[in-house]
Amino acid sequence: MPLLARSVLTPLHIDVRRGAVADLAAILADGRISSGGDVAVVVGPGQGEKVADLVRPSLRAADVFTVAGGSLDAADDLGGKLRARSYDAVVGIGGGKTIDVAKYAATRRGLPMVSLATSLANDGIASPVASLVTDGIKGSYGVHIPIAVIVDLDFVESGPDRHNRAGIGDVISNISALADWELARKVRGESFDGLAASLSRAGAEAVLNHPGDMSDDAFVIVLAEALISSGLAMAIEGTSRPASGGCHEIMHAVDALYPGTASHGELAGLGALFCTFLRGDERRLTEMSACLARHGLPRLPADVGLSDEQFVEAVQFAPATRPDRYTILEHLAMSPTETRERLADYAGALRDHLG
Repeated sequence: MPLLARSVLTPLHIDVRRGAVADLAAILADGRISSGGDVAVVVGPGQGEKVADLVRPSLRAADVFTVAGGSLDAADDLGGKLRARSYDAVVGIGGGKTIDVAKYAATRRGLPMVSLATSLANDGIASPVASLVTDGIKGSYGVHIPIAVIVDLDFVESGPDRHNRAGIGDVISNISALADWELARKVRGESFDGLAASLSRAGAEAVLNHPGDMSDDAFVIVLAEALISSGLAMAIEGTSRPASGGCHEIMHAVDALYPGTASHGELAGLGALFCTFLRGDERRLTEMSACLARHGLPRLPADVGLSDEQFVEAVQFAPATRPDRYTILEHLAMSPTETRERLADYAGALRDHLG
């Protein structure tokens, strides 16, 4: 994956709480973001439009654009609209697809972007990566991180529970991604940034060990902050290495082979658990399995509607999704037969020892 945009390493403003959306106008008044209030507000269907209605009266010179889906075509179309007049900034309001489209278009226009997340499905709310679909395949594009990040718990709470819980899987997958990064340093001499790793690990550990769930504001805040920390870790490193390893290779492979199977975070968590088993790390396997089970997230291929053979096919294809990346999958270089055997052992470990 190419190096990501690194001109802004930390947002000017991060706000995670109930009622945070009320501060959007004040944030945009910061001269470093918008000098005259000329902003493009990008929303998706659903909650994004509701938030836009709330903030529209306080944005004097805002244009509101609705985008559907998370495709490269949608991002390019938005970029064309942004060229129609001079804007100070772009505000992306909604879930991951809407925010990714807004991040990509804003970066191509050289505009600062504010992320107002209405769900916690993945770490895209603050990351220097936009995941966009082109020709049926999801690709990752380097973008500037948002200059401000707002998470309003009121809107998160009213969103689909499954989407928000998926963010737990994405955060937990950082543990596997970091283990892959360490492996690449040991085997291939890859550079390793301790600060980026610490940010990524701290968020994952906080979510892993928190006893709460999505009905608990304290837990939701920890989850939101962990997702933001994950994005900052990627910005510091300049690649997605701190949060993407074999877990995400499997996720991208499933997306390519069996589109619509499950969400980004659900598949990342499943992939991370399988990769952790492949490493033989029983302590981490137990911790991660318990966390995913506690939050009702998938741990087996059947949990996302995949047969064992389909999952084996995805694991075999996974390294091709990130040819430059070295993970436990590249390290083991398993044949289809070996993958089937390891998958059977993995399912047995979850059934017999972990519950």
